Amino acid sequence: MARGLARTAKVITAAAAIMIAVFTTSLLGPDVAVKQGGLGMAVAVLIDATIVRMVFVPAVMELCGKANWWMPGRRAPKTASESPAEVDEGVKV
Repeated sequence: MARGLARTAKVITAAAAIMIAVFTTSLLGPDVAVKQGGLGMAVAVLIDATIVRMVFVPAVMELCGKANWWMPGRRAPKTASESPAEVDEGVKV
């Protein structure tokens, strides 16, 4: 887990920095609604990239342990009472 986090941290941080820079450029415009939206999105990306992806996700993965990689078993396919050939023969066009 630490290796995966170390490999992806640079990419996540760089993408978040680019998105924050793009959203904060909306603060230069005259429209107040656009400024509020841009600032809100920049703060949301900052919180997501730092707190959620770099703190909460690794902590939850550490707490869950092997349960992170648990995958439910496949269910057996439903069997039809008639075979497809019997169904096709019964239909007359």
